[in-house]
Amino acid sequence: MNILEKFQFCPVCGSKHFSVNGPKSLRCDNCHFEYFLNASAAVVGFILNERHEILVERRKFEPGKGMLDLPGGFVDVDETAEQAIAREIREETALELSSMRYLFSYPNKYRYGGLDIPTMDLFFLCEVKDTSTLHASDDAAECMWIATDDIHTEQFGLRSVRQGLYDFINMSAALLG
Repeated sequence: MNILEKFQFCPVCGSKHFSVNGPKSLRCDNCHFEYFLNASAAVVGFILNERHEILVERRKFEPGKGMLDLPGGFVDVDETAEQAIAREIREETALELSSMRYLFSYPNKYRYGGLDIPTMDLFFLCEVKDTSTLHASDDAAECMWIATDDIHTEQFGLRSVRQGLYDFINMSAALLG
């Protein structure tokens, strides 16, 4: 379900005359407030070990519970994307980043509470200080290293991560060369 369909009242004046004004906005006929639906920022990290295997997680929660994923999550208010990827990786894997490099982004829909939340997923190539501290926590039920040749994108629960993995694997020779 589109999140705009859930709004029944204007959040400014409380009017019931809060209606569709276009494909991504609602407008109040009473106070003229206009609400625009914009994507939430999310981050995803590619972490490679010394054998160039990719760090992969098994999702602990919906959406995609039990499916594979890459470390990442939503950017908090007043947090940069760089701070968010470092925090999410630390929370989910106990790994500390030593560096990161932005690669690319993809739009996504994140199904939560019966709603499709639009996201803009920002992908980073990350290096960690010490892979021996790896420990699954937070949203990750399990962490594992998988060789790029053994990655099957259909095993990953989120569309943008599947596309990101496909592109990363295809460009990894140039990135790592």
